[in-house]
Amino acid sequence: MSKVQQIAEPEVTEKVGRLVENIEQVIFGKREVVKLCVVGLLARGHILIEDIPGIGKTTLAQGLARSIDCAFSRIQFTSDMLPSDILGVSVLNPKTQDFEFRSGPIFSHIILADEVNRTPPKTQSALLEAMSEYQVSVDGITHALPQPFMVLATQNPIEYEGTYTLPESQLDRFMLRIEVGYPGPDDELLIMRRRDPKVALDRLRPVLSAPEVLELQERVGQVYVEESVAQYMLEIVQGTREDEHVQLGASPRASVSFYEICQARALVEGRDYVTPDDVKQMAVPVLSHRILVKSRGGNPATSARERARAVFDVVKRVAVPV
Repeated sequence: MSKVQQIAEPEVTEKVGRLVENIEQVIFGKREVVKLCVVGLLARGHILIEDIPGIGKTTLAQGLARSIDCAFSRIQFTSDMLPSDILGVSVLNPKTQDFEFRSGPIFSHIILADEVNRTPPKTQSALLEAMSEYQVSVDGITHALPQPFMVLATQNPIEYEGTYTLPESQLDRFMLRIEVGYPGPDDELLIMRRRDPKVALDRLRPVLSAPEVLELQERVGQVYVEESVAQYMLEIVQGTREDEHVQLGASPRASVSFYEICQARALVEGRDYVTPDDVKQMAVPVLSHRILVKSRGGNPATSARERARAVFDVVKRVAVPV
């Protein structure tokens, strides 16, 4: 069997499947959404879960966090939150007369940044260094963050009152943007009967340890990407920069994320090689939040659907490798 025809090791497939099934105990009828979250975790990425209130964004993030045996912090973002509330602060010790650093909630493996767009941009920017370099700097001293490290941020659409638009530099740090969507009728009936998801979340037990997560993340880098498939990814990214309806195309950071996400998706699907279908399926979640689209009036369009449509149109125009 050639390298590009191999199937991922059964042990890896079993661990991934166990993680997906565990999260599905608290989020019903959203298997593809759950898989996207697992893909982001294995790719060492951060995820932005965006949708209307009450759709299950927080439950999805908590389900993923509780399914791996790692330190977890939930940060409820508010309009009066300060960067020090996230990162920590240096406090004077009256006995030693020295300043001691008291770490903030960012010092966990999995961070749930709940309603991240309800806090002003200055506080949002406190996450930038942590998300890109896995460290934070306070009073000129750099502190390393634990591994694995992942930010799961939820936000309501910016049209809602009391929200702030995430800056482009912040959006570019998120490897994936995910919409949950309404549940189907049967699943919504189950949700109605369950009433409070907190009971199910409290019962949820970890199915993977931190070392196992790190091992799976290492396996992602070993997934084979054939040259024509890598070129296919690049042409899609470049297509966002050349499209007449796009004001700002995807960055080189987006290219790297695209490559790693496709590798992670292949592993989650039980393969050790990337297919063109992986590329097509991941294009919108990886690229749509990283571009600016011109509206009919010539101004940047903020609608997530307009951005997604622009990426989808680019994918349709790029020839699929055979």
